[in-house]
Amino acid sequence: MIYHIAQLLRPTYSWLNLFRYVSFRAMGALLTALLVSFIFGGFVIKWFTKIFKTRVRKHTPDSHQIKNGMPTMGGLFIIGVVMLTTVLWCNLMAPEVWILSGTIIGFGLIGCVDDYYKIIRDRGISASVKFSAQCLVATGSAAAWLYLINPPTTLVFPFFKLLQPDIGIFFIPWVVFVLVGTGNAVNLTDGLDGLAIGSLISNFSLFSIVAYVSGHFFFADYLAIPYTPTAELVVMGGSLVGSSLGFLWYNTYPAQIFMGDVGSLGLGAALGLMALMTKQELILPIAGGLFVLETVSVIIQVSWYKMFKRRILLMAPIHHHFELKGWPESKITTRFGIISFVLSLIAFMTLKMR
Repeated sequence: MIYHIAQLLRPTYSWLNLFRYVSFRAMGALLTALLVSFIFGGFVIKWFTKIFKTRVRKHTPDSHQIKNGMPTMGGLFIIGVVMLTTVLWCNLMAPEVWILSGTIIGFGLIGCVDDYYKIIRDRGISASVKFSAQCLVATGSAAAWLYLINPPTTLVFPFFKLLQPDIGIFFIPWVVFVLVGTGNAVNLTDGLDGLAIGSLISNFSLFSIVAYVSGHFFFADYLAIPYTPTAELVVMGGSLVGSSLGFLWYNTYPAQIFMGDVGSLGLGAALGLMALMTKQELILPIAGGLFVLETVSVIIQVSWYKMFKRRILLMAPIHHHFELKGWPESKITTRFGIISFVLSLIAFMTLKMR
């Protein structure tokens, strides 16, 4: 909205040229999202305390029982802030804005239904229904991306400049795999105060920068990465970083509100789509290495127990293992956040290592 108003008034007021630059609008979106979160976060917490009270998941440490009754579904607030700042700061004629927004809302709705069922009947929707719904939304996102933007169907490998195979008809299944996988990996990580959202901030920051350099022909050519003219991803990335920072203000230990599946699935899918749209999804396992570790820890724990009736970890995902080892929750989230930040830096370095 601000962008379009500025475009109309630019011939009269030359200083409005500032709003043409995605870097300026991205910073504006970040600060707006942060400010809105600070202003309305307290009201949202009071409101959600009355209507959305969490029930602690089964198979969590006994120390988590104290969190019963805490407000949950804070992801609704995060997504609401992202959508508001998107409308304010983005070029609404850009198809990537609508595709990314639709993906966030679609995955968020699945998580919202699951969260609500957990509140009213102590168990969410079935795993098969949840997975099928995610695949359906992801397929819709992939189809919209192909139809509206028509991106190259190649995979860009880190470290190898010329290794860019075309996956052709497997492009849509690949997009579905990345979106569903990333959404659920973030969902598994969301088990401690500030853990998932803190790690998402460094990842959203990274892929916002990647979106900027890949959307700038000179930088893309210099780094030998594909030029992807989806500049508005930078602005939406700013919205995601700002809203995540604003939510972390209330979600840091000891948390005042949890984001629930509506937040973890919606934001996880957003991260996956940003990586895909910048053609850098293969550095996502590096930047999001913490999410990968959490997911792999669950897979190994379940598989090992089925085969040998023994557990490798004290409890999965791995953050619960460290809890039972005696680590304070705040120490786990801080150390995991540092790891996520370092991994994001390493992933960014790979852009030059080709």
